[in-house]
Amino acid sequence: MKAEDEVLDLCRALLRFDTSNPTSNEQAAAEWVAEKLREVGLQPELLAAETGRTNVVARLPGADRQRPGLVAHSHLDVVPAVAADWRQPPFAGVIADGHLWGRGALDMKSSGAMYLATVRAYARSGRRPARDVVIAFTADEEAGSQLGMAWLVKEQPGLFQNCSEAVSEIGGFSVSLAGDRRLYPIQTAEKGGVQLVLRASGRAGHASILNPDNPIPRLCAAVARLTEAVQPLVYIDASRSFLKGVAELLGQPFDEAQPELLTRHLESLGPMVESSLRNTIQATIFNAGYKNNVVPGEAAVRLDCRVVPGYRAGVVEEIERIAGPGITVEVEMAGDGVEVPYQGRIVDAMQEALRSEDPRAVILPYCMSGGTDGRFLAQIGINSFGFSPLRLPEGFDFTGLIHSADERVPLEGLRFGARVFDRFLAVA
Repeated sequence: MKAEDEVLDLCRALLRFDTSNPTSNEQAAAEWVAEKLREVGLQPELLAAETGRTNVVARLPGADRQRPGLVAHSHLDVVPAVAADWRQPPFAGVIADGHLWGRGALDMKSSGAMYLATVRAYARSGRRPARDVVIAFTADEEAGSQLGMAWLVKEQPGLFQNCSEAVSEIGGFSVSLAGDRRLYPIQTAEKGGVQLVLRASGRAGHASILNPDNPIPRLCAAVARLTEAVQPLVYIDASRSFLKGVAELLGQPFDEAQPELLTRHLESLGPMVESSLRNTIQATIFNAGYKNNVVPGEAAVRLDCRVVPGYRAGVVEEIERIAGPGITVEVEMAGDGVEVPYQGRIVDAMQEALRSEDPRAVILPYCMSGGTDGRFLAQIGINSFGFSPLRLPEGFDFTGLIHSADERVPLEGLRFGARVFDRFLAVA
């Protein structure tokens, strides 16, 4: 059986596990994955940092065992879904309108199904990939990975011994361009993250009495200043190479001061590319008060800041400056972004595999505006790329559907991805 023959069923089964983070856990899904690997003769390890938060890792021997191995990793957890907002139940794996619907269909159970189907096809047939492949299904990515890849890298680094490169999510999907050309961005860089809490203290009191020391307006004003402040554009190698390539394809000049002249042609990828060109600050959770007729003594807001690789220095100090006096800034988490070179045999293999199914494919490196588990593998010297190939219909809102209602993946796109990934493992 070929990978493309079972990838749909595998993905459908994965979608039916409610692995919402933080309300559920990954154990049942991990055990199912492990059984699918055992069926074809592999020996997966189940590892959990806490009860129920289970990771699965297995190794498929390659043809050249002297070469460093390749890691293909996919997280099992997903963000929660409010069923009332969906046209199809989010955890039923419904097939409708040429798509497979469900939370995680794009982020990233379709990738996991693609990797699993391909590894199973190799193991079942006795074929060998070009080199060892370590396949990993991890927990907790949607909440920081401390029970998943971060824990594996710290506590079980031997699982990735002699591996030099890795592939995972948000790369290799198609973006339609004019003239029936399709662009496939390969993620070679991802932004880092800084998560903070801003607090304002004031004088509690009865809401009927004038109170110039109410902390809520002061904190709201600080948040408004922070989120309205426009951070400067910065270009790392991946971003510049990507936009130069797009400009050439479109026959337009590349003006570094106006990237939107190019990104507006990139369907749903445009906002992600624009967001990758500067540090960003977003307010996400606001906490204040406990009764409507009481002015609280404290207000707090959480900020999610994403930083361009190489540009984290000074971020917290800049936030403190803009927030102003009377606002305390607490750093909960800070991590650097990562960029790897777009070169070598692995890049050649991605290009060859994509063009084997789409001969006119245009393939360029890019920087993702978010983060992946690849940043933890970087800590042990493994270069990570976003490569989960999908051929998408024109106008498909790939980035807009991630973490949104009605998340779904095109059936033919998923089969395309399995064929491409099968070819990739043969030559990578």
